[in-house]
Amino acid sequence: MNVAIMGHGVVGSGVAEILIHRNSLIAERIKNDINIKYILDLREFNDLSYSDKFTKNFSDILNDDSVKIVAEAMGGINPAYDFVKRCLLAGKSVVTSNKELVAAKGAELIKIANEKNVNFLFEASVGGGIPVLRPMVQCLAANEITEFSGILNGTTNFILNKMIVDNMSFEDALKLAQENGYAEKDPTADIEGHDACRKVCILATLSFGKHVYPEQVATDGITKITLDDVNAADSFGCVIKLIGHAEKLTNGKITAFVRPTVVSRENMLSGVNGVFNAIMITGDQTGEVMFYGKGAGKEATASAVVADVMDCAKHLESRKYLDWCDGDDNYVVNDTDSEEKMFVRIIGKDFDSLKATFQKEFGSLTSSVTKNEFSKEICFITNPIKKSVLNEKLSRFENIEIKILHTMI
Repeated sequence: MNVAIMGHGVVGSGVAEILIHRNSLIAERIKNDINIKYILDLREFNDLSYSDKFTKNFSDILNDDSVKIVAEAMGGINPAYDFVKRCLLAGKSVVTSNKELVAAKGAELIKIANEKNVNFLFEASVGGGIPVLRPMVQCLAANEITEFSGILNGTTNFILNKMIVDNMSFEDALKLAQENGYAEKDPTADIEGHDACRKVCILATLSFGKHVYPEQVATDGITKITLDDVNAADSFGCVIKLIGHAEKLTNGKITAFVRPTVVSRENMLSGVNGVFNAIMITGDQTGEVMFYGKGAGKEATASAVVADVMDCAKHLESRKYLDWCDGDDNYVVNDTDSEEKMFVRIIGKDFDSLKATFQKEFGSLTSSVTKNEFSKEICFITNPIKKSVLNEKLSRFENIEIKILHTMI
């Protein structure tokens, strides 16, 4: 069984190593030998035991009918989208770990795969080495999934964990993440929530059956989180986590977001630390099911890609039942203004006036409050309240020169 790998970076090299070094194990499990015929990369790799596999010409892969499966490990949209689309149209199954590609172009690519009776698989695109997509589609197939929540980005979880446990500033924690290889030189996709957003899109698409696009998911990163926020949350027995969430509404639409969230230490997600990820999926028959493990890393992600390659090899003449329809502009609703508990920090020049106004507006609406006369700050967690109501009440503080330091759910 000839396969090709497009890209020989962190993930692509890991895929090549597993396919070569675990060849006999893989052959035993799928009853077929897998041979890497091509590895596409523009760079030179002359010192590898498999250096003869490299090509710089995509046409070598596209025009070779003996190549039945292609593993895309290039990342990004271009040229990955064009190459993957052309491979599918040529009747080749494709597997990928490229969450950006699946989130933006998944509906189109899965449609082509279905029409050509080939497979387009992407287990590694959400949880890295955590098996979540296949169990969700297959093992939870008898359930209607109603919602999911999770920590979907290991970089931001590492940073927040360092702030919580080691009292480290955001800037210092980010620098440490970069030094340890957990964050890119340009960490924007992680710390601004874009990476988690793409994973929410894929999970929501598979959970609810219609494609969800990144621009439809309300997304907020962790760059505004301070040590004061972390310490205030801790005083309430909570931690701050970057949470990705989607939920099916009674009208058939969904709501989806990525945002920093104050999580009670009684919640299982509060104990997910370091670069680990966790995803809690709620089915109408199973209740909550949790998937936990390393969400990234060369070996973990490559193992998930290879598992998809093996799945394609076992289903070469048939199609895996993985399907959804395209979404639309009105499918995702993020202005529901539902009642939720809100975490708020406010500071004023005159603490007595701040305290009096707070008691008047929020006295009966809060479940936890800390007041600091020295710093002239009040921090509180409301009982369930609509955000519009919260904002209207906070607007009444303006006459005493207050500053809203942070609000979050």
